[in-house]
Amino acid sequence: MAGAARARRNAPPREEVLAAAMDMIAERGLEKLTMAALGREVGMSSGHLLYYFRSKDELLLQTLEWSEGRLGAERGRLLAHGGPARERLDAYVDLYVPDGHRDPHWTLWLEVWNRSQNADEAARERQAAIEGAWHRDLVALIAEGVSRGEFRRVDADRFATRVRALLDGFSIHVAIGLRGTDREQVLAHVREFIADALLAS
Repeated sequence: MAGAARARRNAPPREEVLAAAMDMIAERGLEKLTMAALGREVGMSSGHLLYYFRSKDELLLQTLEWSEGRLGAERGRLLAHGGPARERLDAYVDLYVPDGHRDPHWTLWLEVWNRSQNADEAARERQAAIEGAWHRDLVALIAEGVSRGEFRRVDADRFATRVRALLDGFSIHVAIGLRGTDREQVLAHVREFIADALLAS
């Protein structure tokens, strides 16, 4: 028990560990993120890391939740500034789509998605909560645009579901570096779709 107590006292803050994990993914790729390598980065043994996170799956999910928390704060600022709904929708799309091949956040997201096939119900609910936050913000923005006459009258929830499916598909192409699909092409496709399907005539 005394050893466990010392480990807790000497451990770096949880956020520091998660930030280090995200930095390693960005700099070296997900395949280089091992418990041992992360432990060396933050001055902990892999055993101590396992004490806190229980498994690599849990480390990855917590790192994703931490990264999503930062993105969520940025998304909140973008959507709250009060300009035209179309401008804020463009900002939402811009934040959603990966920066490019091997974007660290999307690299992590894809890995967590892949591992979710074998995840327990609690982990799947945490993933659903991340998805739900993006969805609720988009639904609210579309509904606002409709109410202000900027957008056509659509079912905001159904339309948001379709937009996010489009964004997910294109974003995966960008994140994996599919030849012939880059970020600017994707943004142009999505904005054209929004203009055709949503803008009031």
